Amino acid sequence: MSLRLVLRAAVGSAALLAGTPADAEPPQRTNLRYDEDWSANAGKPGIEGLKYLKLDDAGPAHATFGLELRARYEGFDNPLWGDDPDTGYLWLRAMPYVDLHAGPVRAFVQPIAGYVRGLSGRKGQADETGVDLLQGFADLRLALPGEGSITLRGGRGLIGLGSERLVGLRYGPNIPQAFDGVRVIASRGRFRLDAFHVRPVQVGLGDFDDRTSDTRRLDGVYATAVLGGGASADLYWLGYRNHAARFGGVTGAETRDTFGLRLFGKRGQLSWNWEMMIQRGSFAGKRIRAWSQATETAISFPHLRLQPRLRLRANVASGDRDPQDGTLGTFNALFPKGRYFGELTPIGPRNIINLHPSIDVNLGRRISLELSGAAFWRETTGDGIYDIPGQLIRASSGSKARHIGNQVELVASWQVSPMLSCSASLSLFAPGAFLRDTGPSRTIGMAGLETAFKF
Repeated sequence: MSLRLVLRAAVGSAALLAGTPADAEPPQRTNLRYDEDWSANAGKPGIEGLKYLKLDDAGPAHATFGLELRARYEGFDNPLWGDDPDTGYLWLRAMPYVDLHAGPVRAFVQPIAGYVRGLSGRKGQADETGVDLLQGFADLRLALPGEGSITLRGGRGLIGLGSERLVGLRYGPNIPQAFDGVRVIASRGRFRLDAFHVRPVQVGLGDFDDRTSDTRRLDGVYATAVLGGGASADLYWLGYRNHAARFGGVTGAETRDTFGLRLFGKRGQLSWNWEMMIQRGSFAGKRIRAWSQATETAISFPHLRLQPRLRLRANVASGDRDPQDGTLGTFNALFPKGRYFGELTPIGPRNIINLHPSIDVNLGRRISLELSGAAFWRETTGDGIYDIPGQLIRASSGSKARHIGNQVELVASWQVSPMLSCSASLSLFAPGAFLRDTGPSRTIGMAGLETAFKF
């Protein structure tokens, strides 16, 4: 049976299942499907029973089955401000999973079928993987005194830390970013500690050809504490090693340590998410001195008509001031989330100053609308600008202009049911003085359409 027929049959089943009534509010479906707790579905008849299927009536063994289907279209006029030809493509992916539990032992397996159609030019790791293993790991969970636990995990899995500014799922593009290695997760009361030694998965375009990277490694310790009063804090260290890094036309070994502090929480209608990151290390004989600060502050008005929420995001990430001074100042965002400054922004968090106000409203019938604007400047005129994966997309070329450009974006989202969602986005990115100084400077037009089903 062809992939097209499989997807058509699955989408038809998805539409039927999306209208299935539930006796109670289901658990929140997340992008990390292995964190979902479906124990409330134990004993339910029909398809709902597959979310918690007891394998042994006399014991705790059970299984959870799930499926995600997504189709997303993206179209661009004047991509990279006219450096690339107009394009439009369709991303397709299917991700079933099974989660098996037997006492303290657990196994989670999630294959992926991911394809792109209509893409002109070279396919990247985030576009297509064929049929492959996205996640496959085993856990051993041990109880600790005082209602705590420690989980030992080995295998391949997705990792999302905090706001995913440095280690994210890359869920917005077609192929998420997985890691191979080991993790230890301990929690007790208000504290959680996550330690890991992993390598990113190098995605191949064929079937079953994804491989563990032999050039990059990530180690880390990530601690979270609930402080009380609606406030929490993350404190972490990330050790990144890349034997084939490239900056400013030079290839060499990169050793980079990131030390970070994140303060986040919610009190009343006010919420906040502020993060500071400092990076030290070396690259090709140069020392690394880089940093970034990211803030997000929001206030909601649930008693007003349309329940508006105002949000302001402000971000700064350092760039390299002088390529000849023996110090590399370009911030490395490591493995960030796929949609960093919006649904379709071309710029990533390196050598950037960004202000990003937005307002979102609830139109009723589970339809929401968000309007946002964003302005971008270079943090230093000695460095160029980069995309989200970290590729240089426009060199400094001696320009002293800081203003990169402005973006406006409108996103409409419809949560049709707990399992089915649809969204549409429109964006414009008008070039600023820096882009006009250094090459093509046409306004980018961007559009996205997406439908997703999660069982």
